[in-house]
Amino acid sequence: MYSTKKILGLIGRNVSYSYSPYIHNTAAEMLQLPFYYTIFNIPSRNLVRPALEGAKALGIAGFNVTIPYKQTVVACMDKLSPEAEAVGAVNTIANDNGIFTGYNTDIAGVATPLEPHKPLIDGYPAGIFGNGGAAMAAIEALCTYFTPSVINLFVRNREKGHELCRQFQERNPLTPFSVCTMDDYSTLGSCRLVINATPIGTKGIVSGYNNCVIPPGTGALRRNQIIFDMVYNPLDTPLLQMAREAGAITIPGIEMLVSQASRSFDIWIGKTMPVSAVKTKLQELLRACRLLS
Repeated sequence: MYSTKKILGLIGRNVSYSYSPYIHNTAAEMLQLPFYYTIFNIPSRNLVRPALEGAKALGIAGFNVTIPYKQTVVACMDKLSPEAEAVGAVNTIANDNGIFTGYNTDIAGVATPLEPHKPLIDGYPAGIFGNGGAAMAAIEALCTYFTPSVINLFVRNREKGHELCRQFQERNPLTPFSVCTMDDYSTLGSCRLVINATPIGTKGIVSGYNNCVIPPGTGALRRNQIIFDMVYNPLDTPLLQMAREAGAITIPGIEMLVSQASRSFDIWIGKTMPVSAVKTKLQELLRACRLLS
C-alpha cells in the first residue's frame, strides 16, 4: 500500500554539497521510517522568515539549519530549547502542528567526539577559529562539559570576537576568554585543543592558505595537540593532514556531523539513529567521491 512521507530538510545558502540528506535518508531507510530529507537553499536572509512561514503552511516536519542562518532563524521560532537560547543559535527546528521549536544539537555534536579526550583538555588552553554559530556551539560545549584553562578565540574581526566573549563570560565567569588574531601562531601553539569552526577547508570553498585555516610552516601544530576540524567535506581536510604530519590527534568533521544529526533525528522522529551503520555508509560514500573527483 502506498503511503506518503513526511518531509525534513536542510536550510542554508549554497549548501547543495551537504551530506545531511544522505545521513538522514540512510537512517530512515534502515529503520523503514516514512521520512524524506532534502535541501532548501535560501539565497538571502530576508527570505528566511517567509520560507519558514511557508513550511508551516505545508506541514514540513522539521529542518536542520546551517551557514549562514543559524542565528537568523532564532527570531522565527515560537519556542527555544535551553541550549539554543543560551548560544542564540539554532541548528534544528521541529514543527509540532505549526509550532516551531528551535534546538541546538551542535553543542552535543562538539562534546561527544571530544569526551574521550577530556583528560587532555581539562586544565589546558583551548583555541577556536571563528565567531559564528558553529563557534558559539563549540564555546558552549567547552564551558558545559570541559574545564579548559582559557578559551582563545581566533577571529578576523576582533570587535565581534570581544562581543562574543562578553556574551559567554557573563554566563561562565570562571572560564577565562581571550580574543586573538587569526595569525597569532604563538598562542595557537600553546593550545592543547584547536577547533576549526569556520568553513575554511570545505570542498568548493577556496579561502585561507591552500584552503587551510593555518598556513604551513608556522610550527603552531605539534604532538599531543587535539585538532578538531568541523569541516566534513572532504573527509580528510588540509588542516587534518597538516595536524597528522605534526603528530597531533585529529578529529574529522564527520564525527560532529553524525553526532549532531543523531540528536536531530531523535528530536524529529523519537527514534535512535543507527549511528555506527550510518557513519560507515557515509565514510564509504565520501571515499568513493574522493576517488571519482
